[in-house]
Amino acid sequence: MDASGRRGLTPRLPFFVYGTLRPGEPNHAAYLLGRVSTEEPAVLPGAALYEGPGYPYAVEDRASGPIRGELVTAVPAAHDPLLAALDLLEVYAPGDPRNLYERVVREVTRTADGSTVPAWVYVAAPRVAARLRASGTLIGGGDWTAARGDGGCFGG
Repeated sequence: MDASGRRGLTPRLPFFVYGTLRPGEPNHAAYLLGRVSTEEPAVLPGAALYEGPGYPYAVEDRASGPIRGELVTAVPAAHDPLLAALDLLEVYAPGDPRNLYERVVREVTRTADGSTVPAWVYVAAPRVAARLRASGTLIGGGDWTAARGDGGCFGG
């Protein structure tokens, strides 16, 4: 069963990225360049952003947020290979207790017009989220690139 609760079917949804997959960040060119049709500013409500070892973690928290990032839509032929590549990058395998992240479907809000769309989001896996809530460093403002002071162009 996938994160949307469907057996054997993985919806072709856009991705919400907030760290190293944002434009100008190290994984953007390696994973997204040439594979996406649109990238647009968006926010993820109900989540807090925490520092990780060179990349951020989104931790679900209804009282927090939003996290700033980009809504990335893959070109249709690239969606499934991109999903597989991002799962590897984010150390995610369905049902694996060693996951660093979980891939979930969440409503994301486009900054331009306030419309909401379902998107794939990689959030901290439960054990990682518990550790971050207990002793992690919260990124104020929910924007990883701005918090790093480099004014980067995207968050993913």
